[in-house]
Amino acid sequence: MKAIVINAHGPSSVFETMDVPTPEPRTGHVLIRVMATSVNPVDTKIREGSEGTAGLTFPAILHFDVAGEIVALGEGVTRFAVGDHVYGCAGGVTGIPGSLADYMEADAALLARMPRNLTFGEAAAIPLVGITAWEALVDRARIKPRDRLLIQGGTGGVGHMAVQIGRILGARVTAAVSTPDKAEIARSLGAEDIILYRDETPEDAVSRLTAGNGFDVVFDTVGGPSFQTSLKLAKLKGHVVSIIGYDRYDLTDMHFKALRLDLVFMPIQLIHNIDRHEHGVILERIAELVENGAFRPMIDRRYAFTPDGVRDAHDRLESGRAVGKIIIERV
Repeated sequence: MKAIVINAHGPSSVFETMDVPTPEPRTGHVLIRVMATSVNPVDTKIREGSEGTAGLTFPAILHFDVAGEIVALGEGVTRFAVGDHVYGCAGGVTGIPGSLADYMEADAALLARMPRNLTFGEAAAIPLVGITAWEALVDRARIKPRDRLLIQGGTGGVGHMAVQIGRILGARVTAAVSTPDKAEIARSLGAEDIILYRDETPEDAVSRLTAGNGFDVVFDTVGGPSFQTSLKLAKLKGHVVSIIGYDRYDLTDMHFKALRLDLVFMPIQLIHNIDRHEHGVILERIAELVENGAFRPMIDRRYAFTPDGVRDAHDRLESGRAVGKIIIERV
């Protein structure tokens, strides 16, 4: 089969096409004819080497997200049948080949049938960011109706999913974004309030939107200064959830406000082979929401499933101009 691989860490130009053996599905696994994938920041970091080796051996097939058609079943797989259209976050790290290939072997526990009202490309936009947002707001923060929820980076990959999930859970959602155009997008997704973080201090935002009390839950999808600001925006004994914990932070505000902090590292089930079925269950629930019209991925750009398309998709994400998800799909 053809695969788009890297033979060394580096810029997007390292992607090249190579003939590699077509995998055979092992026990509990399926073989997927890959129709689409999407680009996540972790994919670009693994490619450039800023995540260390990420357990790769070269040539390496990258990309976590996949959507496609099952063409073969390994022993013991009963949840799926040949011909099923599935999606998931199933490889691209620690020696597990990813989705930049004609075919991908995937653990069936990590997969779900994709929403029937989405294209393969749209479905591939969901898994990593959708599971991350779900784990943050449903499993960790346990959002309740009328909670005041702030999403830092409300139109990014994880952020735009989180705005929608918060709305579905009944929270009053505030989105922190950089521009008025992004503010309108966040409102269209369900944000009732907006913070233009370049124009307003955290103290002013807390005063304007929460009568000076702070937010019940702040979900930081950005890290760095955004994480520090999140500690200021949370209420006394509030809850901050972040997906970027590997940095140096001043936790003074957290201490004196007695905040609860949770860190979400979505690939941990995949990397360490623990509780993988949880991701399949989350994707099943998201598929139901999509099919009911309550939830939908926002697509920034679409690229062809070619080396040039993959390079351009990585460059687009690294430009910082993307709003929503960048997908790579076969035409």
